Amino acid sequence: MKPNHPFYRNISKDRRYADLTEDQLHSCEGLKHTIARIKEGKQVQITAHGNSLRGTVKHLEGLSEEAIMELDLPTGIPIAYELDKSLKPIRRMQFLGDEETVCKAMDAVAAQGKAKK
Repeated sequence: MKPNHPFYRNISKDRRYADLTEDQLHSCEGLKHTIARIKEGKQVQITAHGNSLRGTVKHLEGLSEEAIMELDLPTGIPIAYELDKSLKPIRRMQFLGDEETVCKAMDAVAAQGKAKK
């Protein structure tokens, strides 16, 4: 983030970032840098929620609109992908958690859509 960005002053004065130097504050990684790191074979962590994750999984898995709407992505369970240099999955998504925990989390997401109105 550059000093002329509208939110720079708010963020630079935020106590949570007090230990960062000015050089560190505006050297945050953007999408261009993230893609470059993936193509270099480096690990990247992407944190998102609900619809953002659905869009990412839909794209990576090549799912149809109908298929992605049927997928109950578990809340709070990391998903791992290994991608090749063209950003295509080498293998399908892998939930990072024990099977019972993942299943319970998926069931909880599915139940949200069935709540009584």
